[in-house]
Amino acid sequence: MTAILERRESESLWGRFCNWITSTENRLYIGWFGVLMIPTLLTATSVFIIAFIAAPPVDIDGIREPVSGSLLYGNNIISGAIIPTSAAIGLHFYPIWEAASVDEWLYNGGPYELIVLHFLLGVACYMGREWELSFRLGMRPWIAVAYSTLTIILFVVTNLVCIPKKRKLSIFRCLEGARKHIRTLEWK
Repeated sequence: MTAILERRESESLWGRFCNWITSTENRLYIGWFGVLMIPTLLTATSVFIIAFIAAPPVDIDGIREPVSGSLLYGNNIISGAIIPTSAAIGLHFYPIWEAASVDEWLYNGGPYELIVLHFLLGVACYMGREWELSFRLGMRPWIAVAYSTLTIILFVVTNLVCIPKKRKLSIFRCLEGARKHIRTLEWK
């Protein structure tokens, strides 16, 4: 009996990483969309938990009357909230590096925008990950197509929440206007 030793070609580190990311043999499929989805959803979740527990009061109306929403500032699990970005900021992109200090960023409600934008990006990447998995398995992408309707609804509702701040309307007035508009489009 003769043993034949065959020399395997050594694959580069990047090649092994690419094969591991796109492998359908893993217990949990990651994929290229997952490379972006996992950090964004972890960031949104961790910032939400930290802000819910310890975020300082936020000047929500832009009139220098901060509103507290975290547990350390006297709220309980029921009354606690992540306070939205200040009306003084409006609908502008407000990353940490645009503020003069982290204290100013916290005072103007920066964590809310960070949580919302990272969550929306994570949800969109999850949809891409579903498509990518169906592509790798040779299936048709109907699950991703069905999920895309929920993703579109999420983006539309998020914009409905943001638009009233710009117009100085309440969210309820904005939703009432949307309901009336939809009612006019119904078949008669």
